Amino acid sequence: MAGLRLGPLLRYVDWDSGATATVWVEASRPCTVEVRCADGASGASPTFSVAGHHYALVVVEGLTPGSTTAYEVLIGSRRVWPPDGNRLPPSTITTPSPTPRDAAGAEPDPVRIAFGSCRWAAAPGGGHDPAGPDALVTLAARLAADPGAERPDVLLLLGDQVYADETSGATRRRLAARRDLDEAPGTEIADYEEYTYLYDESWRDAEVRWLLSTVPSCMIFDDHDVIDDWNTSAAWQRDMRALPWWHERIVSGLMSYWVHQHLGNLSPAELAADPVYAAVRASPDGTETLRRFAAETDADPARTRWSYRRVFGRVRLVMVDTRAARVLAEERRAMLDAEEGDWLRDAVLNDPSSYDHLLVGSSLPWLLPPLVHDVERWNAALCAGVRGQRWARVGEKLRRASDLEHWAAFPQSFDRFTELLREAGSGPDAPATVCVLSGDVHHAYIAEPRWPDSGAGSDSAPGADSAPGAGGSPASRVLQLTCSPVHNSIPRSIRTGFRFGWSRAGRRIGRLLSRHGRNGRPPVTWGKAGGPWFGNQLMTLTLHGRKSALTLVQAKATRQGAQLEAVLERSLTPESEAISGHSTEC
Repeated sequence: MAGLRLGPLLRYVDWDSGATATVWVEASRPCTVEVRCADGASGASPTFSVAGHHYALVVVEGLTPGSTTAYEVLIGSRRVWPPDGNRLPPSTITTPSPTPRDAAGAEPDPVRIAFGSCRWAAAPGGGHDPAGPDALVTLAARLAADPGAERPDVLLLLGDQVYADETSGATRRRLAARRDLDEAPGTEIADYEEYTYLYDESWRDAEVRWLLSTVPSCMIFDDHDVIDDWNTSAAWQRDMRALPWWHERIVSGLMSYWVHQHLGNLSPAELAADPVYAAVRASPDGTETLRRFAAETDADPARTRWSYRRVFGRVRLVMVDTRAARVLAEERRAMLDAEEGDWLRDAVLNDPSSYDHLLVGSSLPWLLPPLVHDVERWNAALCAGVRGQRWARVGEKLRRASDLEHWAAFPQSFDRFTELLREAGSGPDAPATVCVLSGDVHHAYIAEPRWPDSGAGSDSAPGADSAPGAGGSPASRVLQLTCSPVHNSIPRSIRTGFRFGWSRAGRRIGRLLSRHGRNGRPPVTWGKAGGPWFGNQLMTLTLHGRKSALTLVQAKATRQGAQLEAVLERSLTPESEAISGHSTEC
């Protein structure tokens, strides 16, 4: 008899019609999965099989716009969700009101978007947890305890949903039961089956499972979903491909990401047009089809697009793949390949009158603490040979040892992305805000760029193309909003280093490095508008009309258990600043 192994996860909710959603599940055996809603909406789908596991992404149709309806998951005639004896609130699907995005004078629903990244489901090694309370678990427990509390409309998970290279004690025991951990890759994940252990661990907590069943989620990978520093450089990639266990790791990582995260990012129309999804579903066993797709994608990343666009009323979200879409050849080094760059430009600039706020989800921050930015740009110049081959070799070692592979480490890509954001925030149809949402760096901060009014673009390193630039400050408020981690350790050295990175002394050191690397000036300067804050945390943007407000909460251990404490509440609209005196910089 088939049962529910993992899920349900509510993934996509259509904000155009308010009538369609998708629900992801893993069953224990091949079967047909049905989602049945209290308002009469429903959907059903047969499972597809990958590596002995059985999944379904059910398209639910006929939902009532502007409503919240409870749902059940059935296999055959048997209800498998909610489980018997369930103590948590019903899982629900909330749909937006049917207000057209372009209706003149129409009052849109507020949109609440919570985001963060870098979540250990359990501390690596299985010993004492150095991270403290998990912000996602704490949020889930709070909402489950108060069903009437205000919930996010969508949860953005901006990378490192699982850690393939840092496994917990419980996962290591499962690995040891099937192979010798003294052989590479040791306590790291080796294949698809072992990736399923990570998702089990990450999504099985009762409150988290309930939260993901009732709040829609958007996801994108970062390096730890595969391995630390994934795609740092061409030299790194050559070294990894020489390891006998790497091919299985990267293929399995892409396969598991496609199944567990990527499919749910897509709309029903995009799913229907996806040839890989059709082929996997049509096969009695889709394993080889998906393996071939993953292997071909690793060999030629440009053949697959992991980036995607979502719309929430008059809010546009563009999620950008900053890992697999890279061009690593030193002479052509870029964060995004040419086709991906063209797609991003169209996704951002097309029909600007249809949105009031533009959100760009990038797992890696665009604007870093200035010293860190200058170090990465200097290092990129060294690796490109600006100071000769000896310095290039030193630069490559430093790049890998210090994780120097953010936007700043791809200088031309940084400049182009900066110009794209300026364009998006300019013109008569400019949105109120343009925000880059990021994680990765294990602290939270707000950075605000300043464009030169004359705007001649940036000077470039010798031999590099000049950055495209029309210049001039945008009309929109442009911000880098960084929130990390959801649950991870934050060593004192990281806290000290990032604080110093924002300091005047740090900026002076950065300018010296820039001169040594013969770097030109970046097209913008920027300052810290908030933070840094350290802890397990989540940010929430509330977007209503052309107004925008930001809240940062941290999970704190108290005598009553873990609690979420608000450390920042701030308006992001240009005409006003703090809306609460509760802002605290740690």
